[in-house]
Amino acid sequence: MFRSLASRNYRLWFIGAIISNIGGWMQATTQDWVVLTELTHNNAAAVGTTMALQFGPQLLLVPVTGAVIDRFDRRRVLLVTQTALMLLAVGLGLLLLGGHAQLWHLYGFALAFGVASAFDAPARQTFVSDLVSGPNASNAVALNAASFNVARLIGPAVAGGLIVLVGSGWVFLINAFTFLALIGALLAMRERELIRHARRPREGNALVQGFRYVAGRSDVVVVMTIVFIVGAFCMNFPIFASTMAVMFGEGAGEYGILSSILAIGSLTAALLAARRSRARLRVVVLSTGALGLAMVAAALMPTYGTFAASLVFIGFCTVTLLTTANGYVQTTTDPAVRGRVMALYTAILMGGTLIGAPVIGWVADAAGPRWALGAGAFAAFVALAVGVGWLVVARGLRVTRMPQQPWRFGLALAASAEAIAEGDRVAPPATGSIRAVDDEADPEAFSDQVAMTSPIPLPKLPGGRAEAAERAERADGAARAEPAGQDEPAGRAEPADAPPRR
Repeated sequence: MFRSLASRNYRLWFIGAIISNIGGWMQATTQDWVVLTELTHNNAAAVGTTMALQFGPQLLLVPVTGAVIDRFDRRRVLLVTQTALMLLAVGLGLLLLGGHAQLWHLYGFALAFGVASAFDAPARQTFVSDLVSGPNASNAVALNAASFNVARLIGPAVAGGLIVLVGSGWVFLINAFTFLALIGALLAMRERELIRHARRPREGNALVQGFRYVAGRSDVVVVMTIVFIVGAFCMNFPIFASTMAVMFGEGAGEYGILSSILAIGSLTAALLAARRSRARLRVVVLSTGALGLAMVAAALMPTYGTFAASLVFIGFCTVTLLTTANGYVQTTTDPAVRGRVMALYTAILMGGTLIGAPVIGWVADAAGPRWALGAGAFAAFVALAVGVGWLVVARGLRVTRMPQQPWRFGLALAASAEAIAEGDRVAPPATGSIRAVDDEADPEAFSDQVAMTSPIPLPKLPGGRAEAAERAERADGAARAEPAGQDEPAGRAEPADAPPRR
């Protein structure tokens, strides 16, 4: 599970990222609470606007960010972005401590944070491939998500307590110091151990190249579509948690606890993802449907305690979806354009907030936070329909009858989605030939469950009483012919528990 930590550079990165992410979650929690309760009177739309300003630049600046990350040294890009984010945290903290902060100040700082993060987020994701070799890349991506969610488990709860004890301004200053951990880790890395990837010569517009590459990969298009819908309408947790906390009559401390409880499920999902050998597209689709069900359940919870418990499942489904989608895109993308593709991925994930957060905030103000959760659940089911529809049209997903048990049914694909995603050319299946959804054509993934749900053709052996007698004589040298009046069946099939033919 932790095999990527064998690399010294990745260990430094992992430790620095946890500390920096804790501070980042402290700041995010405090910022949304300040907008909701200190600068407005429980205005969820203002929180949505702040989120849109913070995450919108990731979508608008994608023509620039992807080209910068592919063209320049990612370690140096991160040193610049982390320093800029640290200085912004100091400035906002001093403004709050001086008592001069107004709502438009928060909007301005949120926009500045968004511009810096537009370069920082894709650089952090693609920098992992500079630290860890190919076989461990998926594990490193999952461990990155685990460190992110460990921070999410700690940061919001600490922020809620600090808001009550020392005030919101100090939280931003404390966050500024946490940036030093990641900056120090970047400076301490051994440059000779960094993995250098070949840079593709510049041929025209970098953005066009990135879009052209993605457009040629229908599986990546579907993943990004699902991620956009979920990121825009389902991942507005500050709005969901803060408005539900206010509805239940709770304060800043309880709001911070909600975000930390959400991280319990998120961390569990990230650690499970680290155990998988590779990211699979089917997990993205299934976890999208599970997220919709979890959000419906959360919207129906009657008390603060039951709502907090439901957030564990929301966190688990969300991180399962995002970690798998991230790993799938990274590990199946050409390294020469990976920066542009991941910049586009990050822009779609975060930039969707520009559209979704104001809408969800408006729904929370107009109809209540429960309906806001319901709107997020509806969006998740739409994303699920997109994924299933692509599997049906492009991969031939269909319901098939089990060969040995005609009363049972299963799902099967006409070809392996992962093989095609990795660039393999899979020959069209013969008539009646299908491949089970769980059969990914790698031996370690084959299981008894696959054997039970995969249609396995069983050839018939030549029949006839004379041939059967000859086979028996050759086998044991004894003429044990069947009674003359008893005919043998015309053909034989292998027993149901025979080993499957691969």
